[in-house]
Amino acid sequence: MTIRHHLGQYEVTVSEWGQVHSLLPDSATLVTDSNVLEVLPRAIAERNPIVIPAGENSKTWKTAGRLLDTLIERGHTRKNPLVAVGGGMIGDLVGFAAGTLLRGVPFFQVPTSLLAMVDSSVGGKVGVDLPTGKNLAGLFLAPQSVSIPLDALKTLPEAEWRSGMAEVIKYGLIGQADLADELESAPLLNPEDPRTKNIIVRCITHKARVVEEDEFETSGLRATLNFGHTVGHAIEVWGNYSDYRHGEAIAIGMVVEARIGEQIGFTPRGIGDRVAALLASHGLPNEMPKEARFEDLLPLMRRDKKVVGTDLAFSLLNGWGACKLNTNVEASAVALAWHR
Repeated sequence: MTIRHHLGQYEVTVSEWGQVHSLLPDSATLVTDSNVLEVLPRAIAERNPIVIPAGENSKTWKTAGRLLDTLIERGHTRKNPLVAVGGGMIGDLVGFAAGTLLRGVPFFQVPTSLLAMVDSSVGGKVGVDLPTGKNLAGLFLAPQSVSIPLDALKTLPEAEWRSGMAEVIKYGLIGQADLADELESAPLLNPEDPRTKNIIVRCITHKARVVEEDEFETSGLRATLNFGHTVGHAIEVWGNYSDYRHGEAIAIGMVVEARIGEQIGFTPRGIGDRVAALLASHGLPNEMPKEARFEDLLPLMRRDKKVVGTDLAFSLLNGWGACKLNTNVEASAVALAWHR
């Protein structure tokens, strides 16, 4: 069954590759990465996509410039849509190119990873990483549509599935206690689980509601989607985007931020241990790397987009399945929670 969500200006369709292909304009230019290219259906691969080297290290200003040059060389015009076919890196990079090429061209998302399906493809944020931090250059850009081929999950490496599950778990922790309870009692370990489609739709619906209420992050509501991300993004930068996948870094970040909340009396005691156990049951890391020194990651956390003053900013749990933005967290409290 095709499920459609009208998210402001665009529609999210959950289907399979065959229908996704039929929805893509003939005049579109497709962009994918070197890993996804190997598992694309023939009908998609034969559309001569531009191929970007796989990995977060490609989500840079330099790669975006090369992509823009390639598009101009191909004769791309404002009437030619750009289609991102891949995971979160491709969606962010191609969206950034679409928003800047010729001052804006139509943009479509075809997310192929669990993480991109439930999170990065929905919400209208695109951008690239800078040497000084993750996602520090970007813009808000709504795609024309998001078309999700669920059968793409069958080709997903196990490690990428686990990475995506970190974002699924996040949705439970920040606003769907019943989802967190369900995953706690019965982990979602592979895409063959009959609950997969329903849980993906639940995550998309949650994000859609939050984005519709706080599209440009003015009220603090959308910031709750960043639970675990202040620490997690710092870990990604510290590890040169190669030591940890995004979901792995966010998993660690969620545990540390739950403990930060406990440290300042914002998060009820015991939730940190419960979050750690839930992540471990899905094969995700739940401890800060021993070699990750607080003083090395502190400057990276200070560059987080949520920071508004001299203190650090975190989206913290104020209950199981409840989250709020806190912009007044002292560095000393974070240090105490660092390697617990």
